[in-house]
Amino acid sequence: MDVKISDSIKYIGVDDKDIDLFESQYVVPNGIAYNSYVIFDEKIAVMDTVDKRKTNEWLINLEKTLDNNKPDYLVISHLEPDHASNIKLLADKYPKMKLVGNVKTFNMLPQFFDIDLTDRTVVVKEGDTLELGEHKLTFYMAPMVHWPEVMVSYESKEKVLFSADGFGKFGALDTDEDWACEARRYYFNICGKYGVQVQNLLKKAATLDIKTICPLHGPILKKNLSYYINLYDIWSKYEVETDGVFIAYASIHGNTKAVAEKLYEILKSKTDLPVSIEDLSRSDLAENIEDAFRYSKLVVAAPTYDGGIFPIANDFLYHLEIKGYKNRKVGLIENGSWAPMAGKVMKSYFEKMKNITLVPDAVTIKSSMKEENIAQLEKLADEILA
Repeated sequence: MDVKISDSIKYIGVDDKDIDLFESQYVVPNGIAYNSYVIFDEKIAVMDTVDKRKTNEWLINLEKTLDNNKPDYLVISHLEPDHASNIKLLADKYPKMKLVGNVKTFNMLPQFFDIDLTDRTVVVKEGDTLELGEHKLTFYMAPMVHWPEVMVSYESKEKVLFSADGFGKFGALDTDEDWACEARRYYFNICGKYGVQVQNLLKKAATLDIKTICPLHGPILKKNLSYYINLYDIWSKYEVETDGVFIAYASIHGNTKAVAEKLYEILKSKTDLPVSIEDLSRSDLAENIEDAFRYSKLVVAAPTYDGGIFPIANDFLYHLEIKGYKNRKVGLIENGSWAPMAGKVMKSYFEKMKNITLVPDAVTIKSSMKEENIAQLEKLADEILA
């Protein structure tokens, strides 16, 4: 795909449309882009490599773009294999090329590659610059966004931020889809735990005059940058993006499903706020995590299972916990035929999370919904909306 950045900064990345699961866990129906760039000046810098799945295509792009020139530098923003798989290949191919990274980069690099780094490294720290000619890269450390060695680079002549995994999204570059949906799913599932660290990076970025953002996944961003930056600010502060209700339910034989759908019906009759509902067993976990963070209110409905909670619901709650879920109002619905325990398990999860307002009483269903349960659901709806 022909991607235009500028006359001096060229895109050499590749789309991967054959991958089934990104990081072996995230469904990517429209694939993923591995982004890589070359800056041409008196010195030539390659900005990151790509996943080994697309080595051959990337090398063709690189060699065609270099046009018999040789790179002086490889800037390593992030060592995760989907960006760094070809570091050794490139180092071997261009023995005079130097590798640019920070102390943590080169501490971790031998874990992945056996490369003789003698006289091959340029070690940079916060605020250091790399002069390429008219183009100059300034480096800003971004530890735990989302690995400890991550750094971003700002090119001052053309005002380009090479943002590593920041501002990335799922989906190949030729995919015509809403940016926010897949960027949100990407952010909360991959970087969601590290909101404080993302905030630190945003504060650094706020001091720069940025005209273009070049992430390692997803489209190059050139227009309306305040829109993307504002969403990242909301997400990394764990603030509410959309005032509304997300109902996440799990159901073994359909009885808990009926209760969740009844609550959905009641809520729709009581509010103009958006209300979304998903069956945790039959929907994408990553999308459900995304929606839990997106909306201001969450209701979880789950049956008791083996003296605890149905496993798929437990998995959802576990992922909310490890991703740092907070600052939301939550209601609970449990089902149990003889010894309901799901409510206790769900409550224990949310009590460990920060600034969660739990609706005081969980609704308890004994096997199937009865008339008195509908009155309880009416009360739950009023309390979750209050």
